[in-house]
Amino acid sequence: MPGSESGTAAEQRFSVNLSILFTELPLLERPAAAAAAGFTAVELWWPWVDSPTPERSELDALKKAIEDAGVRLTGLNFYAGQLPGPDRGALSVPGEESERFRANIDVAAGLAESLGCTALNALYGNRVEGVDPAEQDALALENLVLAARAADRIGAILLIEALNRPESPLYPLVSAPSAVEVADKVDEATGLGNARFLMDLYHLSMNGEDLPSVIERYAARTGHVQIADNPGRGAPGTGSLPLEDLLGLLRKAGYEGWVGLEYKPGDRPSADAFGWLPAGRRAAR
Repeated sequence: MPGSESGTAAEQRFSVNLSILFTELPLLERPAAAAAAGFTAVELWWPWVDSPTPERSELDALKKAIEDAGVRLTGLNFYAGQLPGPDRGALSVPGEESERFRANIDVAAGLAESLGCTALNALYGNRVEGVDPAEQDALALENLVLAARAADRIGAILLIEALNRPESPLYPLVSAPSAVEVADKVDEATGLGNARFLMDLYHLSMNGEDLPSVIERYAARTGHVQIADNPGRGAPGTGSLPLEDLLGLLRKAGYEGWVGLEYKPGDRPSADAFGWLPAGRRAAR
């Protein structure tokens, strides 16, 4: 990808994740910073890690910042606990966290709908010591069904993401098949068909998965793609992942959705972390 004016970079639609890039700026300044860098699409983890139900004024301020910047919100996480931090979601965690997830469902869906966002990501949550995994999985399915129905009401898809075992040892979905299996169970339970796989190439590579095989097998079940290089979770070209080739395989497999830039900028301003992508390729077509 670095320095490439042709090939897959010209054909992809890129979205900047404002929860990992531009974090040196206050939240409400990040959409404009992404726009200034030439991008027209952004995505977010749930921005209020302490609150699944923030004040209406906070929701409205974020909506206005995104609209004023002239960018589109293409993806939003449901409440997921402390992220970044020790948590990896809330929906399978019995008690208060599950309740917080449920309280967030309509709030997140409402914010997404108000901005034309059609993809909502539901992080599964860590295993809890002393709790039967089957109990957590039953709770997860119950909550994912609620989330899928809320997403369907606003014309959105529900994303199920696989993370990586080295960085998320308590997270049960640490392979492509495990995440797709959950998405299939949600679809079977709802009959809506709107649960999809979130294919994060960084996480899958950290798990040692055969990425070309994963793409071939699951591109049709994939609702969103995220990228970062490995090792380091930095920008493309900072590690050894053949990201240009992998994105090319995704295109050939029929994936035409968004590619989220979910990488760390490193020891530099985020605005300087896009040198791998020519300026003329950043605005979505």
